[in-house]
Amino acid sequence: MKNTIFTWIFILGSALCIAEGVDDNSHHRSKRALSPGRRAEIKNMSPNNRPSCPPGQSVPPTRVNTTERLKSLRDEMNTAGVDAYIIPSEDAHQSEYPSAYDERRAYISGLSGSYGLAVVTQTEAALWTDGRYFLQAEDELDCNWILMKMGEIGVPSSTEWLISVLEGTTNAKVGAYPFLINSGSWRNYEKSLSKKNITMTTTTEDLVGKIWTVGRPAEPNSPINALPLKFAGRSWEDKIADMHMAMEEKGVDAMVVTGLDETAWLLNLRASDIAFNPFFLSYIMVDKKMNETTLYIKDHHKKLTSNPNDTETTQKLYEHLNTGTDGSCNGKSGYCVTVLSYVPSDVENKVQSLADNSDMVMVSFSCNYALFSKIPESKRLQENTPAALQKSRKNDVERNGMRNSHKRDAVALITFMAKLEKEVKEGKTWTEVSAAQDLKMHRQEKLYNRGLSFPSISAAGSNGAIIHYFPTNVTDREITTSEMYLLDSGGQYLDGTTDVTRTFHFGTPTEFEKECYTRVLMGHVDLAMMNFIAGVYGREIDAIARRPLWEVGLQYRHGTGHGIGMFLSVHEGPGRISLSHAPFESDSPLADGQFFSDEPGYYEDGQFGIRLENIVMVKVAETKYKFPNTTFLGFETVTMVPYEPNLIKYDLLSQSQVDWINTYHVQVMEKLGAELRANNPEAYNWLESRTRKISLTVSSSTATYPSLILMMSIIVSQLA
Repeated sequence: MKNTIFTWIFILGSALCIAEGVDDNSHHRSKRALSPGRRAEIKNMSPNNRPSCPPGQSVPPTRVNTTERLKSLRDEMNTAGVDAYIIPSEDAHQSEYPSAYDERRAYISGLSGSYGLAVVTQTEAALWTDGRYFLQAEDELDCNWILMKMGEIGVPSSTEWLISVLEGTTNAKVGAYPFLINSGSWRNYEKSLSKKNITMTTTTEDLVGKIWTVGRPAEPNSPINALPLKFAGRSWEDKIADMHMAMEEKGVDAMVVTGLDETAWLLNLRASDIAFNPFFLSYIMVDKKMNETTLYIKDHHKKLTSNPNDTETTQKLYEHLNTGTDGSCNGKSGYCVTVLSYVPSDVENKVQSLADNSDMVMVSFSCNYALFSKIPESKRLQENTPAALQKSRKNDVERNGMRNSHKRDAVALITFMAKLEKEVKEGKTWTEVSAAQDLKMHRQEKLYNRGLSFPSISAAGSNGAIIHYFPTNVTDREITTSEMYLLDSGGQYLDGTTDVTRTFHFGTPTEFEKECYTRVLMGHVDLAMMNFIAGVYGREIDAIARRPLWEVGLQYRHGTGHGIGMFLSVHEGPGRISLSHAPFESDSPLADGQFFSDEPGYYEDGQFGIRLENIVMVKVAETKYKFPNTTFLGFETVTMVPYEPNLIKYDLLSQSQVDWINTYHVQVMEKLGAELRANNPEAYNWLESRTRKISLTVSSSTATYPSLILMMSIIVSQLA
């Protein structure tokens, strides 16, 4: 009714144009030729172009002074013989969220957000980040830094900027530490820069690490626990056998596993080396030809024999891995894991040995350049590892664990929100920080909880417009009845990882706030209702969630959905639902058993932010008709938290959207109602008031959207 063929062709065509137009050289090579005028324009870019940097502007309280840090780094660059130095956000495993020890880019630039790329020359410093962090970067970067807002008109890629600012430099060299840059980015830099006689060169040391001598956190080295089979659903031995089968199909003798989520999943192990992520610094080498699996971890002798520190785990590490107390497989039968010390040079030597003794070695797209470069091109297969692909498609035990953990998590969130709303309306003082702390305690009380899955985004009023805002004592704001409150939070459980966002208003919202919320809700529901053909990529359906906003000239600067792990990372690849970046080599189609977020939003700078997020599971769809040789997929929503009726403009909703919301709210009440009624009547009443049936009738004469004639009958008894 509401979506004509023309509408969908327009949306998908626009999506492709947006994706192809993004030029982010931290992942993609620059494709445009730079004219002399364009190079001059780029060279003249300055921190003074930023609104907060001209003389007389007030200094934000979160701004970090990087003057001395940059001076020290430039001294090291002189010693290393490089004219520019690249500092990515990632660690040696290309982790989105590195340990505090590895937050080099945050240290040198001051930007605390998870995404960014810093490039420093002898006279300039520039930082690239995406739309989630534009406002935050403006506040946190001091005026040594040019802020590059990726995807905005006129913003050069990092390669274009380097070519422009190094123009005229004899034998110019751009340096980087090869363990910290993925192989694809390195090769793209190398290819593009060489055309301008600029050399991409490795540094033998991490230059930021050399100057970060005061206040640097200790290297992570947490205990490692086995994840019991009742949570993992499949033994590590079976997973290694699966790896061998997949490698055989690819004609691969050996596989280098560098991603921390992949090593944790493959061997059914969890730790806490990285905040909010149950990982441990590690590499795994799977040698099918020799039937050997080698694990590299820190302090391996101690960890192999230590008692587990998780109450649900009984095995010591050496017992779980069927290895000796010294990490040796001598005398062992069946699958065994050799455990060695995590020493980068030893890992390099092992990769070199695998390459020498194999016909073909597999590495992932995110493999760092240091290891990648040890494998000759003729012996190298680079693609998503079978560990990454199989991890993303949860088994039956993992699927049920995700459902169950989301129900427990919803009870915690609803119990907290009922209390928060009641007390805010009573005039009691709640702030962003106190709310986040209280919610954390509610989650910690739940079965199998092992902490948060990320720092809670507790954002009142204008702070909500900062997409990945985290409250601090400096920025803390009171939650009141006069403005919006955005809460994006999640937990880690032994049987699942959660991530849920709801937006509230405890007073009287404006009509514009209600329209924005409702349009975000419409897109959120439209995506959840969608069926699509197997083989579709997430970027091809992202625009569905944006349509209600695009229709009135609104937009959001982030992807609509990210993958999520099972007691792993809250952001899991290789699949994603996003138009906010150009296609990645690692992108994979949506597949049965994968879990994603469905989270459109809208952000009014200086006023408010709105985001609605559920976790959904891709599953085979039941359809009225069966087209030959075609499988249709759809989504099952596993998040169980009601929406905010105080912010919904019901006259904007279609009948199908109302039907979906009603069905969803019935499911929420059926799954959570009995427990809340028995244990917390106040929370039960809060839930009941938000799950009452909405009735909407749409005239049968309406043929297309948006020219709808709505006849509304909204029946919401005792909603106040």
